[in-house]
Amino acid sequence: MNTEVRRADLGGSCDLVLVRGDITVEAVDAIVNAANTHLQHGGGVAGAIARRGGPAIQRESNAIGYVPTGSAAVTSAGNLPCKHVIHAVGPIWGTGNEDAMLRSAVQSALDLADSLGAATLSLPAISSGIYGFPKKRCASVMLAAIRDYFREHQDHALREVRICLIDERTLQAFEQEWSAADHGEEARSD
Repeated sequence: MNTEVRRADLGGSCDLVLVRGDITVEAVDAIVNAANTHLQHGGGVAGAIARRGGPAIQRESNAIGYVPTGSAAVTSAGNLPCKHVIHAVGPIWGTGNEDAMLRSAVQSALDLADSLGAATLSLPAISSGIYGFPKKRCASVMLAAIRDYFREHQDHALREVRICLIDERTLQAFEQEWSAADHGEEARSD
């Protein structure tokens, strides 16, 4: 069962929520997959989403074919409890311009969720697994990208953006960066 760890008001009518748990069981309008450019979902978060969601996700991804780093595409959710899977392609650490590419991937996912009319969205720590992006830096970039997106987009469908993390090390990195960024935390529950 997923557990809310932190919640903050992003201003207006959207909350940011930090969640300990499994993104494949998030009952939201859309989840974000940490994808590669060719949308081949073999390992990490992508593999878990594809396995739990069933073959429709990979089949639809194959039809899309290619998504540039920093961009996002959408498929159905197959057997997952959400409506859509947004495949955001983050950078591989060491390829250059990683912060800007991660920021772009996050904001592309938010744009796509909004264009789908999604009220709720759940994201993993994009690029922080097999792509090697340092977890603390990933947290800093992602939290800033989300905060900035809502400063720049006053009119949006999104009401709750969740960052869902399954491993404790990543969760700790996000909690540290959350505190450092002072997101106006409203509540904490363990």
